[in-house]
Amino acid sequence: MRKRTLSREIALKVFYAWEMTKEDMPDCLTKYWTANEKVTDDIKQFTEQLVLGVWERRAEIDTIIAKYAMNWEISRMATIDRNVLRMATYELLYVADIPPKVAINEGIELAKKYGDRDSGKFVNGILDKISKTEKREA
Repeated sequence: MRKRTLSREIALKVFYAWEMTKEDMPDCLTKYWTANEKVTDDIKQFTEQLVLGVWERRAEIDTIIAKYAMNWEISRMATIDRNVLRMATYELLYVADIPPKVAINEGIELAKKYGDRDSGKFVNGILDKISKTEKREA
């Protein structure tokens, strides 16, 4: 598995833990690293960039997702779908070295792997609209 793909999976697990426990995000991240000490520094670095970047901008990211998720409230989305959308939206808008197609495809694959039967389609539809409409931060 590619390093950034693994980082995205780890980030999704950390977000899931945060949603389930309601602990502070930095605490969830620390607990993950403590339980998984063999993760390499480059994987840790990208994981932390994703987790902390989404965490710091989650209100803004949630507003953007809500704008394109017709008839869906963020709080009513499946936990996996919601957090995949947050991470991919963060990548689309704030991580310049990741092409939009890569961010979208990685989000779709995560949704298919960890979400339900229709998660990939759901995530794809919203991310496609975001990538075509929202401007990437310079």
